[in-house]
Amino acid sequence: MFEDLEPRPARGAPLIALTREDLDGYSVEDLKQRIAGLQAEIDRSNAAIEGKSSQRNAADAMFNFRP
Repeated sequence: MFEDLEPRPARGAPLIALTREDLDGYSVEDLKQRIAGLQAEIDRSNAAIEGKSSQRNAADAMFNFRP
């Protein structure tokens, strides 16, 4: 109930925080796991881009239909 009263974090704030994190305390294995997680997020973002692009192309084709 009170969650609605709290301000939402700014878009992209977690990414900004992630880029500012000190990496000195991480082991090589931790860093590899971090990279794998970030790569998974990159892949997810690319899939979202592809989905949005295909939707846009379909909409463009529908509204720019020329027989």
